[in-house]
Amino acid sequence: MKLFQQKSRIQQFDLAEDFVKEYGIGEGDFILASRTIYDKYFGPLGLNACVKYKDDYGKGEPTDSMMEALLRDFRSSGCERIAAIGGGAVIDMAKILVLDGAYSVKDIFEKKAVFKKKYPLIAVPTTCGAGSEVSNVSITEMTELNSKLGLAADELYADDAVLIPQLLSELPYSFWATSAIDAFIHAIESYVSPKANLYTEMFSIKAMEMIIHGFRSVIENGPDRRMELMEEFLTASNLAGIAFGNAGTGAVHAMSYPLSGVYHVTHGEANYQFLIAVFCAYQRFRPEGKLKRLNECLAGMLGCKAGEVYTELKNVLDKIIERKRLREYGMKREEIESFAKSVETSQQRLLNQSYVKFSWEQMAEIYSQLY
Repeated sequence: MKLFQQKSRIQQFDLAEDFVKEYGIGEGDFILASRTIYDKYFGPLGLNACVKYKDDYGKGEPTDSMMEALLRDFRSSGCERIAAIGGGAVIDMAKILVLDGAYSVKDIFEKKAVFKKKYPLIAVPTTCGAGSEVSNVSITEMTELNSKLGLAADELYADDAVLIPQLLSELPYSFWATSAIDAFIHAIESYVSPKANLYTEMFSIKAMEMIIHGFRSVIENGPDRRMELMEEFLTASNLAGIAFGNAGTGAVHAMSYPLSGVYHVTHGEANYQFLIAVFCAYQRFRPEGKLKRLNECLAGMLGCKAGEVYTELKNVLDKIIERKRLREYGMKREEIESFAKSVETSQQRLLNQSYVKFSWEQMAEIYSQLY
């Protein structure tokens, strides 16, 4: 039985220029990037590479049509190496470029393609949440389904994950907050996953510990304090990515996907809406076992009793950024049942990795609670 793997080499540089020099980025490289980050940190370096910007393919989270257009551009570029410089959306989009063959995005995500890796991928995260640089998961919105689908395949691992804290120096507060909370969700969900083990738990616990410590420091010292902690948050996101890349995420992610798919709520923000409610439901349905151990760990991090961890965690996160009601995004009460049923139909991969495998009725109850 496979316990753990980490296929990506992890490197860190102080400056974008150091990374470019070390890797010889230039001719023959296909770069997919966030425009603002690239123009500020890489544009002045005058790289002779094929550069495409994520915004050229569409706004918001990746869709199958955006990825299809990207595939066409890459296949006609003649490039032999891929560099993804951006948040989770950029890296997720770039991952499917590594595959051999002329398959469509739909074939790839429905696993009708033969998965054979042909091109190397360098992943450079510019947020502190996705952990996509070290995971084997790519997520896209399938427009026909009005929901997201996740694809997990070892061929999607980046060959190199490159951490450059400098690239996070102008990350707006709201993006930092939802990114860091997303990293925390990766860590906490992977900790209670049925696929977790001692190896993944070490990464999960350390990531949670670093993120909670950072949040409490920001609460105590003010929002600007986060700028001094970007390296720590980037590292914590990377650790959480390693954890969920092996153990997987669960119901929090599964239940967020219809909200993202229909109302285009960003990934981290959508996940945040469900974190506390899902884990309180776990507490009701299965309080013993792994969750009990988690609660004891969180109690130590939060400085409270084990029975108070989700109340205290909510208090901390609410001070970082306010959580909304689902109706504030435009969700309608009559969509509660259809959302829950769509999750049950399309997100079995994630539900099977959940601490409690919810029925659609149980998920509808959670949606109602948050509505």
